[in-house]
Amino acid sequence: MPSLIMRRPRSLLTVLALAPLAAMPGWAQQPDDAEDRSDDTILVIGTPDSQSLTAPSETGSRLGLSPLETPASLSVLDGETIRARGDLSIADAQSRMPGITSTGNPGNGNTALAARGFDGQGSVLQLIDGVRLFPVAGTITFPTDPWMVDRIDVLSGPASVLYGQGALGGAVNVIMRKPSETTQAQGEIGYGSFQTFHAAAGVGGPIGDQLAYRIDGSYRRSDGYVDRGDSRSLSLSGTLRWTPVESLSVTLRNDYGDNNPMKYFGTPLINGVLDDRNKRLNYNVADAQMWFEDNRTSLQVDWSPGEAITVSQQVHRLRSKRFWRNLEGYYFDPGPPAEIYRTDNYGIMHDQTQLGAVGTITLKTPLGGSASNDLVVGYDYNFIKLTYSHDFNGDIQEDFLDPFNFAPGRYTNSVDVTPQYRTRTHEWAIFAEDRLELTGQFSLVGGIRHERNKVRRTTIGGTVVVNDKKLNNTTWRIGVVFQPSPAVSLYAQYATGVDPLGTLTTYSGGQVAYSHATGKQIEIGAKASFLDGRGSATIAAYRIEKNGLLSQRTISSPIEQVGQRSSQGIEATIALDLAGGFGIEANGTILNANFDDFRSGATVYTDNTPPNVSEEAANLWLRWDATDQLQARAGLRYVGKRWADNRNRFGVPAYATIDATISYAVTPNLAVDLRGYNLLDKDYAVTTYGDEQWMLGRPQSFDVSLRAAF
Repeated sequence: MPSLIMRRPRSLLTVLALAPLAAMPGWAQQPDDAEDRSDDTILVIGTPDSQSLTAPSETGSRLGLSPLETPASLSVLDGETIRARGDLSIADAQSRMPGITSTGNPGNGNTALAARGFDGQGSVLQLIDGVRLFPVAGTITFPTDPWMVDRIDVLSGPASVLYGQGALGGAVNVIMRKPSETTQAQGEIGYGSFQTFHAAAGVGGPIGDQLAYRIDGSYRRSDGYVDRGDSRSLSLSGTLRWTPVESLSVTLRNDYGDNNPMKYFGTPLINGVLDDRNKRLNYNVADAQMWFEDNRTSLQVDWSPGEAITVSQQVHRLRSKRFWRNLEGYYFDPGPPAEIYRTDNYGIMHDQTQLGAVGTITLKTPLGGSASNDLVVGYDYNFIKLTYSHDFNGDIQEDFLDPFNFAPGRYTNSVDVTPQYRTRTHEWAIFAEDRLELTGQFSLVGGIRHERNKVRRTTIGGTVVVNDKKLNNTTWRIGVVFQPSPAVSLYAQYATGVDPLGTLTTYSGGQVAYSHATGKQIEIGAKASFLDGRGSATIAAYRIEKNGLLSQRTISSPIEQVGQRSSQGIEATIALDLAGGFGIEANGTILNANFDDFRSGATVYTDNTPPNVSEEAANLWLRWDATDQLQARAGLRYVGKRWADNRNRFGVPAYATIDATISYAVTPNLAVDLRGYNLLDKDYAVTTYGDEQWMLGRPQSFDVSLRAAF
């Protein structure tokens, strides 16, 4: 199967497209030994993804609908599954989900994603516990450690009606671990290739009848797979939940992250190809710096005075400080002599504070018979303070190096990193969502959101310049769901959305004359759960159009906001828990993304594929629970060809990697894991940093870890 998928990803989608038929009576039988398998083990068995279709989710709807009840593509990845697979970062886990690929690099915090033909923090929104994170200059650095994750939800397609601007490709919601009803403790320690070390622990449970808690910590370090590629990170989390009465709960939470990633900005191609002689070299300076520190505090109050009404209120604060000081650009010059030209010395600091509040009231009204109506109304407010510092007005550092034998040198700039401008961004929104269940089979789900953004940018020092920008948008969606049986749903949806032209919090003076880009999507799909929850399948087809790109009709004409790009495609997933302890989880996507009308001066990009977009992607995981003590997992990740530029001159080849894990439970509470990553040791680019500067993925590596749970 893996070799077939690598050669022909469309074959996988053909199989997945038929998957909803599996829910029909007689298609499959319950495995004979399903009732005999024991869950009393530290090993993660079963198929949590299958059960997620029927579990309520707040990501696809504020009404808490299950994915089967939601007229949109909503996928869920359980945190225990993430850790069992051995994903080392949240971005790694996210990029294994349907239709998601990574476009992360140091400039965007290594967290940017692509979905449905759109990429970056301005089109694929990042959330934590359902609250949006506002990027600065396209950068988000929190959260990063999968140890803290309870699950990850992906809402594909426009999500502006739920979360605001910047979500035309989708929204990715990281839900953090919370206190449990029983006392639980987990720990892990591991060591592997490149001197990689990881230690993590967590404990939580009740304190009397009214209080519950959860505390987690995780530390990682590595020497990295390139020269001077050392990294380290520390993540801490604490939660306290007070439930004085059954109808009221108050949850206080704090999450902290101190991340020092690899100071690696990619590998330059030699004569247009990756050369074995320099693929592990690091062309950054010896004293390069890069660190991200984030601290988020939230207070959540949930009150249900009656069965028909629920009131929720959250306030939150996120403080982020980020620093870069690197020599970032590397280009091959064939000479003679052949050399690497280095340039782009950048020192940058972000000092960002996000303060916000979101509140909702939910009303559930029976209408007689099987008919009912659920309505939620609410507000959303965020205030973002930013001081942006840099040294761009200093020296331009550039030099030439021997491509294979060089001294990295040191960072040079006669100007310090100092504050250059500050912004104050206000976001206000009111929203409503309604589900009208007409019968036990038909329901209508709609939503609307009106949002107002105001950004004030003020220069610091010299001649003070103040730019004010106001942006108002209304987005909406309407969908219908038909459930011929409780385990099968067919749906259709129309949705609108908006994306900023760059990043809202760093709107520049040149963007003041323009508004948000607007978009719309039509989607149809089917979802099914079968085998008593041991199997699930979904399929969706969609088309998205985005209008209002900055375009220039001719080289002498003014810049207009008239450009358009679009994508259309199909996504499918299947998960099965089979007889003999075997399981399979697979997802795949095929899409066609284009610039429909886009040019810059005399250069026409129309009909080209936007950069950083893979038009084919697939993931496959096989699991074998040999016994209650022994488990094996193998995973294939396939990402199709991408382009590094608008003109489609610089292609990035497709790649496929294979990972595997063998886990042995020494006792029901203690397990040993042996993991292998990129087992075939393939060279590949996760993304690019410049047209011919590839951010290479992890080579073949192994680690062993010891896990405990009580």
